[in-house]
Amino acid sequence: MNRRKFIQNSLAGTALLTAFPYELFAGTKKLYPSDQVQLGNTGIVMSRMAMGTGTRGFGGSSNQTRKLGITGVSDLLRAAYDEGINFWETADQYGSHPHIKEAMKKIEREKLVLLTKTNSTTYKDIRSDLDRFKNELGTDYFDIVLLHAITDPEWNVNMKGAMEALSEAKEAGTIRAHGISCHSIGALETTADEPWVDVDLVRYNPGGVAMDADVSTVQNVLTRMKKNGKAIIGMKVYGAGRLVDQKDECLEFHTGAGFLDHFTLGIESYEQLKDIQKRLPEASVRG
Repeated sequence: MNRRKFIQNSLAGTALLTAFPYELFAGTKKLYPSDQVQLGNTGIVMSRMAMGTGTRGFGGSSNQTRKLGITGVSDLLRAAYDEGINFWETADQYGSHPHIKEAMKKIEREKLVLLTKTNSTTYKDIRSDLDRFKNELGTDYFDIVLLHAITDPEWNVNMKGAMEALSEAKEAGTIRAHGISCHSIGALETTADEPWVDVDLVRYNPGGVAMDADVSTVQNVLTRMKKNGKAIIGMKVYGAGRLVDQKDECLEFHTGAGFLDHFTLGIESYEQLKDIQKRLPEASVRG
């Protein structure tokens, strides 16, 4: 079975992972969460893995904020930073901006890469969000800001004002790159060809779990997106937690895809941090 056939057959769901063809996705060099990698054509260099702070994030909170609080999250982020993981991922709806602000107090801002997301859809609201985010995060600039959880296939028409606000912020040096987090195949298709997009945050895993479409369809869109010069960050690596018993398969599938620049994991404990640090190097070359 070749890689394309495997991806096509992933439509069958997670059962196929029991016979995962490691040799099709195995790399020749061990990969580490702390590897410093350039994000597509943005010029931003950051760790291969992001510390995600929004596991089951909604309504201004997440597993991280609910379970660990400000001190616990900030301590975990600093522990990751000490291990070379300098890419932190958050969003307005996760409620984790204050937690990141606390973690940043003992780290030079320029040594971190921050990605946040906004649910706003208009010029005025985006401008207001950016001002508020600066206060919440304690920073005067953002590395990456994304329009969050977009499902509208015509988002690039209906959200022109929001796009303009982020473009102006980029020109002013308030943000370094802008883009989108897609939650529908229609939005993903549009993103692949939209020149405004620097970065896309996309759901991708071998089981096709919590994705915009089946694995083969998403792979085809992302391949085109990459050819169009977009940077791509993967999420839902473990299928929103439904594939945690098949972590090695998910990691090798993800890192061996060939079009993903980075990935984010919602880390909730030191044990999970240590697990990915140990697991990724072996999974990435397992043949």
